[in-house]
Amino acid sequence: MPFLELEHVRVEFPLSTKGGLWSRSSESFVAVNNVSLCIEKGSILGLVGESGCGKSTLSRTIMQLQKPSAGRIFLEGEELTALSPKEIRRRRPDFQMVFQDPYASLNPRFTVFSTLKEALCARGEKHSSSEMKDAVARLMEKVGLNPNLMQKYPHEFSGGQRQRVAIARALAPKPKLIIADEPVSALDVSIQSQILNLLSSLSKELELTMIFISHDLGVVHYLADNIAVMKKGEIVEYGEAHSVFTAPTHPYTQSLLAAIPKL
Repeated sequence: MPFLELEHVRVEFPLSTKGGLWSRSSESFVAVNNVSLCIEKGSILGLVGESGCGKSTLSRTIMQLQKPSAGRIFLEGEELTALSPKEIRRRRPDFQMVFQDPYASLNPRFTVFSTLKEALCARGEKHSSSEMKDAVARLMEKVGLNPNLMQKYPHEFSGGQRQRVAIARALAPKPKLIIADEPVSALDVSIQSQILNLLSSLSKELELTMIFISHDLGVVHYLADNIAVMKKGEIVEYGEAHSVFTAPTHPYTQSLLAAIPKL
């Protein structure tokens, strides 16, 4: 049984059209069309495609932040798309997300300690004050941050440090699946490599299953075990990372490879 399975997932949004008060439009925009994927436990899937192809919509649909118009999503054999909002909240600690912009995804009024404390309490576990402080310190060390900075606010950190805080927050509930939605695209190149190395080592150390989303096929090739190439809401190519990178079969994948800068 696959750890995560998508069956013919479709997401569409209604289009608003000009008309009278009683006019209704049956037109819609299809953001994700008939996507089926299987992801094994402990593997990293690289989801790559140009901006606007539906990558983020698909990630939010897997996270159940956006309900699919059709299709089903299974996590460890349980159909997420059939769960009620209350049941989704029960399972939420098992799948977490790292967003593209850490400054936008972190509460500016929360210190790092408050942010990680809230995430650590997601499973309902009780901690004393000293235990909570130690747990936050261990999380910060795990992502390469100095625990002495736990009382600082997001605006006091650099972009790379904020993304490390966001990764620590995602790890706090001890998830089984992490979806990283272009987590390095807003960072300097030197910082990108540090975050990629961190995600790779954490995936191996904690046996995490991960979906890494990017528009850069070179970045995805570095991190992923398998690659799915997305175009206009559809998966046009899927395979082992080295095979897709060295011998692509779809013209769109070939064009993405040709666009990678070379010295």
